[in-house]
Amino acid sequence: MTDWTEQTAQARHWFESLRDRICAAFEAIEREAGSDAAFVYTPWQREAEGVENPGGGVQGLMKGTVFEKVGVNVSTVGGAFSPEFARSINGADPENPVFTATGISLVAHMANPHVPAVHMNTRFLTTSKAWFGGGGDLNPPLPYDEDTAEFHAAFKAACDAHDGEYYPRFKKWADDYFYIPHRKVHRGVGGIFYDHLECADRDGFAANFAFTRDVGEAFLDVFPRLVRRRMGMGFTPEEKQRQLEWRGRYAEFNLVYDRGTLFGLKTGGNIDAILMSLPPEVVWN
Repeated sequence: MTDWTEQTAQARHWFESLRDRICAAFEAIEREAGSDAAFVYTPWQREAEGVENPGGGVQGLMKGTVFEKVGVNVSTVGGAFSPEFARSINGADPENPVFTATGISLVAHMANPHVPAVHMNTRFLTTSKAWFGGGGDLNPPLPYDEDTAEFHAAFKAACDAHDGEYYPRFKKWADDYFYIPHRKVHRGVGGIFYDHLECADRDGFAANFAFTRDVGEAFLDVFPRLVRRRMGMGFTPEEKQRQLEWRGRYAEFNLVYDRGTLFGLKTGGNIDAILMSLPPEVVWN
């Protein structure tokens, strides 16, 4: 079995650097709005019986004028899945269910309903296999075609630089994944989603890591532009109500269907960090 320790460390380092740049960009937007809001970073350590170094992470959280609630988390954990959960994980052997996982996860809920909420994550996991996954999707309560097109164009460019089949494949995957069956609606206007982008060897790791970095860079490039475009717009009580109702759909998806939420809960992750994706205020009618 390939030892992916060095590659896991490389991925972790880059995820942490992306977090730092994203948080700096979001704090700069708060400054432009006259706010002194800043991220508060809370380290946490995972506990796993019989594991000497089960890992942990850092939860970054900011509540501001533009970003009503935004979390940017990086975690790096390892250990063994429960035999039952191992059966649902790519490459996990119920007889030897060891794993490592490192990744960045971001969810932003915005104060102004004209500014879209957003989700982004990228990750590197190893079991008996090694692979990358991730993506990003836009969740506007009040969609604008211009914003949707620009968001998708950014991720299409990142995909096309690596494989012309990536964007249509990963866009469809996002459309299928970010769907709420019991509501018969999509969570938002989509984006891309990919998983099990496997690394057969170190050359495969290098190629897939380069793609994953470009996904992160695309997000950092496009989303702050969308925020600045909409954050000064006025809104009505009815538009705010629409936002609060739409957040309910987001919460339902994350609690019922989201793989990342399940993975975090099943592997002893930090509860506050896992559930930071939930909106700060929501209504159900």
